[in-house]
Amino acid sequence: MHPTRLTAAVAALALSASLATALASTASAAPQAQPAPPGQGRSLALAAADTAAASGLDELRHGADEDLVRTSVTPWANGLYYAAYQRTYKGLPVHGGGDGVVLADSTGKVRDVSGSAAPAIEVSTSARVTAEKALATARGQLAAVESASTPELTVLLKGGKPVLAWHTLVVGTTAADLPSSLDTYVDARTGKVARATDKVMHAEGRGYHNGNVTIDTAASSMTDTSRGGFKCGGQNGSAYTGSSPWGNGGANDLVTACVDIMYAAQRESDMLKEWFGYNGIDGRGGMVPARAGLTQVNAYYDGTKTTYGRNQNGTNQLTGIDVVAHEYGHEIFDRTPGSAGSSNENGGMNESTGDIFGALTEHYANNPNDTPDYTVGEELNFTGNNQPIRNMYNPSLINNDPNCYPQLTSGTEVHAAAGPQNHWFYLLAEGSNPGGGKPSSPICSGGPSSVTGIGIQKAGKIFMGALLMKTSSWNHPAARRATLTTAKNTYGATECNAVKAAWNAVGVPAQSGETDCGGTSTPDFSLSLNPSSGSAQPDTQVTATVNTSTTGGAAQTVQLSASGAPDGVGVSFSPSSVTSGNSSTMTLKVAPGTPNGTYPITVTGTGSATHTVTYQLTVGTTTPPTGCDGTEYTYRGTLTSGQAAAQPDGSYYYAASAGSHVGCLRGPAGTDFDLYLQKWNGAAWADVAVGGTAGADEDTRYYGTAGYYRYVVHAYSGSGAYTLGLSAP
Repeated sequence: MHPTRLTAAVAALALSASLATALASTASAAPQAQPAPPGQGRSLALAAADTAAASGLDELRHGADEDLVRTSVTPWANGLYYAAYQRTYKGLPVHGGGDGVVLADSTGKVRDVSGSAAPAIEVSTSARVTAEKALATARGQLAAVESASTPELTVLLKGGKPVLAWHTLVVGTTAADLPSSLDTYVDARTGKVARATDKVMHAEGRGYHNGNVTIDTAASSMTDTSRGGFKCGGQNGSAYTGSSPWGNGGANDLVTACVDIMYAAQRESDMLKEWFGYNGIDGRGGMVPARAGLTQVNAYYDGTKTTYGRNQNGTNQLTGIDVVAHEYGHEIFDRTPGSAGSSNENGGMNESTGDIFGALTEHYANNPNDTPDYTVGEELNFTGNNQPIRNMYNPSLINNDPNCYPQLTSGTEVHAAAGPQNHWFYLLAEGSNPGGGKPSSPICSGGPSSVTGIGIQKAGKIFMGALLMKTSSWNHPAARRATLTTAKNTYGATECNAVKAAWNAVGVPAQSGETDCGGTSTPDFSLSLNPSSGSAQPDTQVTATVNTSTTGGAAQTVQLSASGAPDGVGVSFSPSSVTSGNSSTMTLKVAPGTPNGTYPITVTGTGSATHTVTYQLTVGTTTPPTGCDGTEYTYRGTLTSGQAAAQPDGSYYYAASAGSHVGCLRGPAGTDFDLYLQKWNGAAWADVAVGGTAGADEDTRYYGTAGYYRYVVHAYSGSGAYTLGLSAP
């Protein structure tokens, strides 16, 4: 074990902001149906949508005792309607899969269906644990409780298996005095916590004031009766009272902070209505209330409110346009179909949604005190370096965040995981070389040679329409498919092809069933690998599929070649050239005696343009070792020397009670693999247990309180496959 020599590989796994930003529940209350214009068009659209849902289309298939209940209807452009459906089992709502959205038009034609696949359900609906006991268990997860919703009996899909559970949202603070909004499922048969996911979505921001602005309030209260009773006040939840003019312009005056908050939130709501035809932030003309004066260096959304603190040195409040709009962007993500998911990829797209709505609101407001841009918190000075906290046109400029979808892993921290979709949005809105003083934006490996933007208003409407097709399994490939559908049906071929080019430029490949945009464009193609890495022993071979797609113009011939293979590794393609849209099989033959190691091999496609992608070949031991059979859970992976990985599955787990955490690491023979157990302390991951040997095998044991934990496996020296066994309270 080498506790002081984790290297940059392990340091890169550290979260830079609250753990809870990676989490948001899929189980928010279903959005209410919006009012829509009367008439035959709406009736035909809904009849078509209901027929599609009931007919058992592949993406909305359901089993015995299951139904799909329409929960919202959103009118859109060109006579289109988005109809969202919630899965139920014997009348109980199902969370975690099986939901869907149908896009239909006023002629009764179904334009598209998106759905979250899930297995058939068979589970008893008789609860052994009362709602009162479940509520007490849920409330016990927090040190102090501000509010708790009434428990609802539901079916939770956990690891693909149904669990009858009581669902409730508990808002309060943790033992570390951190804000928390736990979306909690208590097993209705055992009384144990089946899942507890924190909905708090934190974001750093800048606390400057927007100058003398006009806001909508009541005569004597900072309450906006025209937007669903939206209000702003202090930490007790009550709106500030007084009269206009509100605030004194002071950097830390909390009434002034509420002026900034209400100004930004109201501009965002107006932008949604005027630019997109969407009814406010929650889809029903309102938004959650806001609170100023948090003593922490933070701003967050928790499902019931937004809250804003101060910057690091206490010189101002975090109430800039992009910060406020970011937080209410989380509400948009939460209130659209599919709510928010628990994976890091979904959490990154949630963070990106906040960034995108921050940029959209800045451009709509066009306030001279905050010139519209595509950076986040650019005037915050949050860490004293006068740098923004995220960059949309080139995410890698901040903390080396990933620009490209293939760079994401299951453990990428959610703010960093915002990079690919932020990058896509900038390319769609502005292009790769927009000129006019706007920054250029790089294109990822295998993408088109350039991208032409369509303008931020069109890009924003396409993004908003795609959110209305979101399901609980939302990820980048699903977003690609949805944005293409929305672009084609809202605008046409030109905008649809621009969306396609932007996704290709960030490395999200073409998806089965995605729309054909039609129209004409510059001849071009994209290149991708599946898988993009593999392992082989000497005197064996491994294969991968080289996929191509036509991204512009007519299909063309693409010649395939490879470079960078080490001595002893031969690379061939069958066929060696393909028509774009088709695939080839790449075979890598590893000769006897080839040294162990990991080798990057460049695959090149040559046609009207040249594109490259990289394949990572690992030569050496690939069979995971054994020896951790006595533990409760088992995880496996492969590392090269110097790399590190978080487990379970690139993420972390929640222990609902105090108890023992046991870790068992078995690494490849002749290597030095390290094992660390870490606990989230409210600001960062801290080591609480480390293995005690220098070698391939290490064990840890730690008795800890309730909280979030993860294991980090570090290949200190040597490469190969490992097995991690763990047991937790």
